[in-house]
Amino acid sequence: MTLAHGGEIRIGEWCYVGEGTRIWSAGSIEIGNRVLISHSVNVFDNLSHPLDAAARHQQIRQIFKRGHPIDISLDENPVKICDDAWIGAGAMVLRGVTVGEGGIVAAGSVVTKDVLPYSIVAGNPAEFVRKLPSNAR
Repeated sequence: MTLAHGGEIRIGEWCYVGEGTRIWSAGSIEIGNRVLISHSVNVFDNLSHPLDAAARHQQIRQIFKRGHPIDISLDENPVKICDDAWIGAGAMVLRGVTVGEGGIVAAGSVVTKDVLPYSIVAGNPAEFVRKLPSNAR
């Protein structure tokens, strides 16, 4: 879903996006080739709402009355999910994150920082678990 004020989502070849997954772009989300995104994953390249309470209230009132605002800044920061990555069920990938080539995000994890290529992260916030052999393709 691209938000009303912009956003671009690019999905490579031979990807799978599971049921109930939401990809929320206000800036740029790039998904490489052969990426597996499991069920009920959320990917955000933005904050989704202003941090300031009054601005947040104003935004939600506008959404209720007229739809998503066209003139709003949600501190967008691009997300990149590289080739051969796997995002486990129920995970969240937050703005500014790159999931490296062959990286694996465990189910239910909240990814707040980059995932190294050919590594596994897990938890909330997601932390490095172990390295994978680069020939694990």
